[in-house]
Amino acid sequence: MPSCTDGRGVLWVLLAAIILIVPGQARAAEPQALYKQHCASCHGADRLGGIGTALLPENLKRLRKKAAAQVITNSRPAVQMPAFKDVLSGGDVAALVKLIYTPLKTIPQWGMDEIAKSHVLHNPLATLPSKPQHTADPLNLFTVVEIGDHHVTILDGDTFESLWRFPSRFALHGGAKYSPDGRFVYFGSRDGWVSKYDLWSFKPVAEIRAGINMRNIAVSADGRYVMAANTLPHSLVLLDAKELKPLKVIPVRGDKGKTSRVSAVYTAKPRNSFIAALKDIPEIWEIPYEDNPKPVPLGFIHNFREGQSEGMFDRGPFPVRRIKLDDYLDDFFFSPDYTNVIGAARNGKNGQVVNLTVGRKIADIDLTSLPHLGSGITFRYRGRLVLATPHLKENSVSIIDMETWKTIKRIETLGPGFFMRSHENTPYAWADVFFGKNRDAIHIIDKRTLEIVRTLRPEPGKTAAHVEFTRDGRYALVSIWEKDGALVVYDAETFKEIKRIPMSKPSGKYNVYNKIMLSAGTSH
Repeated sequence: MPSCTDGRGVLWVLLAAIILIVPGQARAAEPQALYKQHCASCHGADRLGGIGTALLPENLKRLRKKAAAQVITNSRPAVQMPAFKDVLSGGDVAALVKLIYTPLKTIPQWGMDEIAKSHVLHNPLATLPSKPQHTADPLNLFTVVEIGDHHVTILDGDTFESLWRFPSRFALHGGAKYSPDGRFVYFGSRDGWVSKYDLWSFKPVAEIRAGINMRNIAVSADGRYVMAANTLPHSLVLLDAKELKPLKVIPVRGDKGKTSRVSAVYTAKPRNSFIAALKDIPEIWEIPYEDNPKPVPLGFIHNFREGQSEGMFDRGPFPVRRIKLDDYLDDFFFSPDYTNVIGAARNGKNGQVVNLTVGRKIADIDLTSLPHLGSGITFRYRGRLVLATPHLKENSVSIIDMETWKTIKRIETLGPGFFMRSHENTPYAWADVFFGKNRDAIHIIDKRTLEIVRTLRPEPGKTAAHVEFTRDGRYALVSIWEKDGALVVYDAETFKEIKRIPMSKPSGKYNVYNKIMLSAGTSH
């Protein structure tokens, strides 16, 4: 090594200084180290997903490399991922993009055998009590998901006292699902686990890992089945709801063999079917679960066991009806009668209305700027049924006539919103301002006038989000979406604070009665 006292030594010092001044060039040569430091905690050390999605070429087909660099640099709406523009250089970002588009040497298999081997039965159904072991109203309980420390709290909706708090699987998806009678609650975690708990005895029932990276779950209206929607592997997994034993794995692939992540799966109660939107193929799938499903139009059924269309009927159980669309659906919402699916794509184009009876798109909607339709609500305005939804990239709430599919009004807000909620027994809808400098605000909108009548700030400077009502609509619960957060209980008529309950980043709260009775003001 040359000495710093000769000319060559000075040159080495200058070269070292240049490398330090331009850190991206040095660090860009070590993408694995960059990934471990900045990405692994959310996306998994092996890139197979965690809180965030799996970062593999198979899951990035709709995201060009240039757009991926923009996401790393500036983040994107409706995600928890921070922007790294002040942390990573251009060279760092380029190195990470190259890494995540590099295939893994092997991707773990996760089929029926792996799923079955993961099954855990904590308490067989035969050992559970025949009546509730507590005095709270079983239908006015709240399930509160606390993502700050990966716990769940069961809250009494009359006294607002915690009845049970237990550790959950890592990174639960916020949307708790219930059995039709409200006794059991089901969760899906981002790392693929499906869990079932008994709300009468406050005991875990069963768990199973249905995938490696999962989007969400749905419970059938008859209470017999649970379906898990995976982003890795590209599959839908059907489980027996009693003890979560696996029944069927449905590969998600298109006509030409292209596979796809699942955007979301929900239950269409009156149709006795699951509805799934696909992230990488512009299709909606309907999967009936009744024992003798009604025939559907020719050409819509596909039998994955045989690998070919069979015309009007799929002779096997749980057939798949495929509805082809003009665009992808990253988010969707049902009309109250579950006849229509209203969907929007992340690219911000117009929304589309898909009629499930005829199996095609019937209308376009002026829903740009990323509407968050998963948290949309419906109500009557001047005798007409309307849809209300916040936008993730616009300071507004859209009100859409559900007969003409025309925009009635855009209500200006203090910033982009994430969640909107209401209840049949209140004239008000509550909308958060999840993004931007006014993230501590909650707007209260009069459903009779479509005007904002009050803006609350439950805790100045801290994010306020996700409202849910008690079963009678008398009280509204708001989350302070912070590690040292809380649930704030308001009188839904006077908007006065009633109680504040400390919690660790309560991402969502779900009232049993409102969920199983399909309240027009809450998510289904």
